[in-house]
Amino acid sequence: MGNTDTISKATVSRMPAYLRYLKGEAGKGVDYVSSAVIAKDMGYSAVGVRKDLAIISSLQGKPRMGFGVARLIADIEKFLGYHRWTNAVVVGAGGLGRAILSYDGFDNYGIHIVAAFDNAPSQIGAIAGKPVYPMERLKEIVTRSGVTAGVLTVPRGAAQDACDCMIAAGIRSILNFAPVYLHVPDGVTVKYEDLAVSLAGLCSE
Repeated sequence: MGNTDTISKATVSRMPAYLRYLKGEAGKGVDYVSSAVIAKDMGYSAVGVRKDLAIISSLQGKPRMGFGVARLIADIEKFLGYHRWTNAVVVGAGGLGRAILSYDGFDNYGIHIVAAFDNAPSQIGAIAGKPVYPMERLKEIVTRSGVTAGVLTVPRGAAQDACDCMIAAGIRSILNFAPVYLHVPDGVTVKYEDLAVSLAGLCSE
């Protein structure tokens, strides 16, 4: 298995896409797939796919058959660390927060959304079987559940305060959907997602 310290960022960034593709093939009952077929289906170069899979595959592909899909899925998940569960929370239980809580695809990538939090009493309860707590319980739940990541889905005006609460609770990785730049200390990582910007970029291509 490869070491991510010596593997290009481009290769690492392609691994989740390979995983998504392979899980789709597994769902169709495909047992073996060649690097050439993967390259054709995903629009990658065959040489690039062969190099990527050689880095993470624990077994070589079989002539005229290719790689075992189940084994390759397991190898990629191990490479990415998806065999180790990451507990996360959602802060903001409005429309987008509810959609994220209801989405069942996180489990495929080793991410378990344990709960959501909101300041509005009307939002407290449960969504898709997951509890929604008042914000004052954030640190308690984060500590108890070993949460390291959070998704921020609050309005712009509440984003920095909510972010500060997440950091104070011990969260060090934040996926931010609020359309605002967040000020965070060293050691905290923020990834910004703006749906409007992404759609506008897509429409301009």
